[in-house]
Amino acid sequence: MPADPSQQLPIDEVLPRILATAREATRLVIAAPPGAGKTTRVPLALLDQPWLGGGRIILLEPRRIAARAAAERMARTLGERVGDTIGLRSRLDVRVSQKTRIEVVTEGVFARLILSDPGLDGVAAVIFDEYHERSLDADLGLALALDAQAALREDLRIILMSATLNVAAIHDFLDAPVIASEGRAHPVTTHYLGYEPNRRLEDQVASAVRRALIEETGSVLAFLPGVAEIRRTAERLADLPGDVSIAPLYGALSPAEQSAAIEPAATGHRKVVLATDIAESALTIEGVRVVVDAGFARVPRFDPGLGASRLETVRIAIANADQRRGRAGRLGPGVCYRMWREAEERGFSQHAEPEILQADLSGLALDLASWGAATPDALRWLDPPPEAAWRIARGELERCGAIETSGALTSLGKRLAAFPLPPRLALMVLRSGEKGAARLASDIAALISERDLGGRSTDVDERLSRFGRESGQRSEAMRNLAKRWSRLAGEGSPSGATAGEVIAAAFPERIARARSGKPGRFQLAGGRGAMLDETDPLAREAWLAVADVTGAGPDLRITLAARLSEADALELGGATSDVDVRFDPATTGLRARRIHRLGAITLSEQPLPAPAPELVQRGLLAAVREGGLSVLPNKDALDALVARVTFLASVVGDPWPADFAARLVERLDDWLPLSGASRLSQIPAGELANAARSLLDWPLPRELDRLAPTGWETPAGRRAEIDYAAEGGPRLACKVQEMFGPAPHPAIADGRASLTIELLSPAQRPVALTRDIRAFWRGGYVDLRKDLRGRYPKHAWPEDPAEAAATSRAKPRGT
Repeated sequence: MPADPSQQLPIDEVLPRILATAREATRLVIAAPPGAGKTTRVPLALLDQPWLGGGRIILLEPRRIAARAAAERMARTLGERVGDTIGLRSRLDVRVSQKTRIEVVTEGVFARLILSDPGLDGVAAVIFDEYHERSLDADLGLALALDAQAALREDLRIILMSATLNVAAIHDFLDAPVIASEGRAHPVTTHYLGYEPNRRLEDQVASAVRRALIEETGSVLAFLPGVAEIRRTAERLADLPGDVSIAPLYGALSPAEQSAAIEPAATGHRKVVLATDIAESALTIEGVRVVVDAGFARVPRFDPGLGASRLETVRIAIANADQRRGRAGRLGPGVCYRMWREAEERGFSQHAEPEILQADLSGLALDLASWGAATPDALRWLDPPPEAAWRIARGELERCGAIETSGALTSLGKRLAAFPLPPRLALMVLRSGEKGAARLASDIAALISERDLGGRSTDVDERLSRFGRESGQRSEAMRNLAKRWSRLAGEGSPSGATAGEVIAAAFPERIARARSGKPGRFQLAGGRGAMLDETDPLAREAWLAVADVTGAGPDLRITLAARLSEADALELGGATSDVDVRFDPATTGLRARRIHRLGAITLSEQPLPAPAPELVQRGLLAAVREGGLSVLPNKDALDALVARVTFLASVVGDPWPADFAARLVERLDDWLPLSGASRLSQIPAGELANAARSLLDWPLPRELDRLAPTGWETPAGRRAEIDYAAEGGPRLACKVQEMFGPAPHPAIADGRASLTIELLSPAQRPVALTRDIRAFWRGGYVDLRKDLRGRYPKHAWPEDPAEAAATSRAKPRGT
């Protein structure tokens, strides 16, 4: 369908190439900057193509607001309503009919569509819009679509559209032609304002907005990391003149509120739009020529200790910053105020990290099992799921009984897969249904999955009450969705369960106990700290069941929680009692305590003065395994043994073990003599070395003394100890006079290694090192004799020491 000539957009210049390429190729990449018109022009242009054959086009959008805006714009272009030729399908808004030819869907909805219909019956093309955002759902959707295309639908067109893609990587991955539209961006002047870490972000953004309103004309778009910052910034701008309106823009707003933010300001008025990263792409906000960029975004990070993802505030990537700045150059020359210093950009990443590299993969693992793929290797990924996160996800699903060890879905797994919820929330609803609390659990799942539903209170009970009374399309749609989840779970006999019990049963690692001291500080059973504002109504509760958290650092911020009794916490959290044994380096013994705990929360403890002998032995072994051989006292002989074996491993090789010290630690149970000992210092020094020798295979213990003796007899008849740990190799020390005579330089290991001789003065001070005593007599000794003969006249200093008799004594009196 041709574009309206009066509304020419940059993408129109390459539409003929797009249509021609799509006729021949089943994969295509379109690179076009924000505002080029790709989102609406491309699907409409494809509608009359012969290869479509009456099939539908599915257009994927990363967010509900973008999907709704795209559907409404295309419908207006056709003079129709959404639900006719242009349809919309999102979690809370479904408007499709038999006449629908282009269906705009959110990425999560598409994943459910293709899982239920792998052949995509009746679908001719799938367009992934704004793919550079790289959500987990988009990566999953693309992997499944490519698999369906390869196995079931060779005729299926797959088109990727993006503003900031790494085009070369995508081209190589898809083996697809790339068509680029240069767009029509106007120049944007950039001011770097810097960021003050000790000053609240919203104060700095509000100051930048006020400056922009004074210095520039037109409306202002300010990017902030989240809803809380948007609200606080709006409060600080409440006294702006009457011709300037404040319009928040984020995903949890109603469609009417979102439309108010997107539409142009009234004639003679200006608008300040306070938005999350939702406004980076896929949305056109009319009238904006100034951008204020705080430089932060809130992204999900999977936390294994919580069993879920939490939102973390991070610096944006260069590509995102450039997209935000580009919003100021849509209509004409614009201005961007960046709240960082230009030099700081050297530390910014070039592209945002794909969600698949940081996300909870349990939902992905469940979806792949539904697809029949036991591992991610069965599909093609631009960035494969990380192996460690994949193992955690698979382990979680196996433990709850959702999948077999083979990767196949169990009956429970099939029920979980039917829920459009993350697996643990779906499991919460299902298990609560067995206890007659499916509706309560479904409403809680709605609060967790839809932020700000029922207000902003951290108290689940208060939010549930408001959610039940709220008017508006979103709340009504979510209530209907929660009812559907409840019906899927099956309502049992009502149990009278509380919100805290439902959350604690589903997430025992998020049971929290108050810390002593400052109100609002809690310890989670999973090991993390958590906090509330001191003024929060829940801050003085002794126990909480935490439904959601955000942030990073030692204490996460609780955003949703319910009261919990201590009895329920102990029962649902699985409190245990065990003995904890800790090594005390000062005494080389153990301190034993009986500890009553709930996960990482210590409930009580008492000392055990006389722990059982087997417990003592396990504790001492554990101490050496953790600290290594260095924690053993009286270990000089053991160190010498290790040094001798290590030396032979280096000069002889097999069968002498080069990792003898590590082997000793690994096999402590086989040699460390702990029988009857309550502390390590009770092991006799000689026993340590003798016991360690037992780990050497026969006949190595016997060969050890021959190849690496502990000492060597000097020509003067004295036995000198060999230091095998010395720098430069085995070394012995003796007086110069003890080495007199024609004997060759001493060697060990069947002559493979010469000993280093440290020659001492009569006062036992080192005066020379040599590995060739005969060469030393001819060279270095000459100068040494001149220096020492006068200082030690009572000792022999012959001109030719090789012909003199070795001695350890001074010259006899009178000589």
